[in-house]
Amino acid sequence: MIFRIRSLTALLIMLLGVVLIFENFGVELFGTSSVWSFILPLIILFLGIHIVYDHFKRGYGGWMFGSFLMIFGSLLLLNIFDVIQFEFKDVFKLWPLFIIYVGFLIIRPPRRRRPRITTYDKSSYKQKYNWKNYSIGDHEFKDPNWKVEPMDLNGLAGDYYLDFTKAFIPEEEIPITIHSLAGDVRILVPESIEFRAEATVKAGDIDIVGNRGDGINRHVFYETPAYASATKKLDMYIDLKAGSIRIDSV
Repeated sequence: MIFRIRSLTALLIMLLGVVLIFENFGVELFGTSSVWSFILPLIILFLGIHIVYDHFKRGYGGWMFGSFLMIFGSLLLLNIFDVIQFEFKDVFKLWPLFIIYVGFLIIRPPRRRRPRITTYDKSSYKQKYNWKNYSIGDHEFKDPNWKVEPMDLNGLAGDYYLDFTKAFIPEEEIPITIHSLAGDVRILVPESIEFRAEATVKAGDIDIVGNRGDGINRHVFYETPAYASATKKLDMYIDLKAGSIRIDSV
């Protein structure tokens, strides 16, 4: 299902690009404004479905943000078919949804929080390390006994899966950075390995061993209690514009 949603969204985006190219050469296929007004709500709707699907089927993804996109996109489509009157500027009429979401947050069982240490120097990530530069696509590090080295992963769109439970981790502090415009990041860390992680996402959700943040401009920092004194440890910094980040200790 998730593959179909992504494929359809990608086809809609490519179709819009083709139409705009013809428009730039003076060839009017359907009328740019009408095509854009139809495709954009579909993209919003499918993106919301993707996020909600991730939350309920794969264990991550912000269902509140996803459901908001689904409702917003659906109302825009209903406006196109003259069922109701709802335009982009009417997004503020959906503010009662936040009251509903607050109610869900109140009745949701509280999650156990682990200790945090707030002293953190982000400048350490500006050093030059061996790095791999990706563009678009999914990237997985899960081969048996794969060697962990300092890495800086950069991409436009795609999912990242790093399974450190199958890796050979040297006795040193290893920096791991991930920057992406859109995608999901899933990381598994052995309970025996100390780590710290700073994660930011403009639109989406974050879950670092139970420390959560979802919505707009989210930021979560977590550091294991024995990180400072450990010789073998992971130092992770993850920055997404849109998507979800989840780190589990297993």
